[in-house]
This record gives sequence, C-alpha cells and structure tokens, in this order.
Amino acid sequence: MLKQIIGQKPQSVAPPAPAVPSYNPPAPAAPAYNPPTPAYSSPPAKSSFSMSTNKNILSSDVEIKGSLKFSNDLIIDGRIEGEVTSDGSLTVGENALVIGEIRTKSVIVFGKVQGNITVTDRCELKSSATQEGDIVAGTMAIEEGASFSGRSSVGKSAVANAQAKKAAAQAS
Repeated sequence: MLKQIIGQKPQSVAPPAPAVPSYNPPAPAAPAYNPPTPAYSSPPAKSSFSMSTNKNILSSDVEIKGSLKFSNDLIIDGRIEGEVTSDGSLTVGENALVIGEIRTKSVIVFGKVQGNITVTDRCELKSSATQEGDIVAGTMAIEEGASFSGRSSVGKSAVANAQAKKAAAQAS
C-alpha cells in the first residue's frame, strides 16, 4: 500500500511454489553373506569347469601303491609307493611320504621322499623336508633345517643329461 501512495505500481506477490517431494533413495541392502570357501571344496557342478586352475589334493588318509600320473598341480599329504610322473607341479605336504621316483616339472617338498627326484624346472626342500635320494633339477633351493642325503645335479645341462639317459634306457 505504501508503494501505491508513492506512485509505484504494486508488484504482484507470487504464490508459493508447490511443494516438491524430496527424493530419499532407499537404504542400501545388506551385503549378501558369502561363507568362506573351505580349502578342500568340491568343484562346481558346471559343464565349463576347468581343472587347469585348481590344485588336486590327496589328503593324509590316502595311500597309493603303484604309478601316479597327473597333468596340472597336485598336493600329496598321504603315502605314495611308486613312481610319480607329471608335466605339472607337485607339492609333497608335511604329512606325506613318497617312496619312489618323482619326475615332474617342479616339486616343493615339506614331507619325506625316499627316492630320486628329477624335475625340469625347480626343486625346493623346505625346512621340514627329508630327502633320501638323488636330485636332478634346473634350479634347487634347500632351506635351513631340511635333511638331504644323496647327490644333486643342478642346471639345464644336468636336466638334459638325465633326459638323454632316460631315453637311452627306454630305447634298449
């Protein structure tokens, strides 16, 4: 009204803006419970299952007498009497006893081996290992505390010589 008296046009008062509902996003859902995967889980039941990404395990209650062949990785924690052959990697667990020859790509020994070991890549004797027999390996590591009774030949030429001797023995 004062503006009318002074000679100014009154401004229209805008009606209040309609209330806009505010958006409150829903609370995030609680994360789904994923139980821990046990060390010895069974393979999934899918047709696309590939063993190349998993390690095979022979537990401490397994005993095998005879030759053992495998393709990828194997962990032995039981008792094997016989030859163990593979193009893969072998781990001899702390409870394991292998009586016989081992011929693999690589081996890690935590337990006891009574027999020769021939590997194309690497042989590792851990501090709890007992090895009674000769070793031929591309490279070798023996931890303090490991027991080794035998001869060792290390290097690519040693592996090549061992393979040549094996081929000659098979030919005759």
